[in-house]
Amino acid sequence: MTPAVIQLAAEATRQSAEVTDWGARIAWVIGLLVFIAFVYWLMRQGWKWRGTLQSDLPELPAAPGGLPEHRLALTGRYHGSTTAGQWLDRIVAHGLGVRSRVELALTDAGLDVVRPGATDFFVPAAQLRGARLDKGIAGKVLTEGGLLVVTWAHGDRLIDSGFRSDRAAEHAAWVEAINLMNHSITTTEGAER
Repeated sequence: MTPAVIQLAAEATRQSAEVTDWGARIAWVIGLLVFIAFVYWLMRQGWKWRGTLQSDLPELPAAPGGLPEHRLALTGRYHGSTTAGQWLDRIVAHGLGVRSRVELALTDAGLDVVRPGATDFFVPAAQLRGARLDKGIAGKVLTEGGLLVVTWAHGDRLIDSGFRSDRAAEHAAWVEAINLMNHSITTTEGAER
């Protein structure tokens, strides 16, 4: 045998030393878990603080009994509400920041928002300010026109609420109906003055 072969055989029979320091590894894992828990705690505190800042927002109105026949209805997702025109300024007071399934019904009396597992609310027709197609609201970004955004007044604030229908082709009909409804309301109010 050549010296090179002997050296390779000798190296193959040697065992490598243990390189894992289990104490240090466990300490790093525990440290990382504590850091992640701390970040989640900070996020929760921020959510609660935002709710405190928005505590001046009045309670959400409930749907009145005996609503008239609905003009339009859809099922889909509620993605949240923001201050009108500021698509990242999420409103969390009164459960408006909670994403959920949604059943919308547009009637002559207003917009009925039924959210299983979250707070339902009703937007009277006089409070509807308009609707548009958009691509994002408060941390949810979709394709252009993939989101139905309804603008409404509540207290002294204008609020944008984002909805996505299970059938996105319905969005255009909703925009048209709400904008026509808003136009007829403002025209009627202007004529009465």
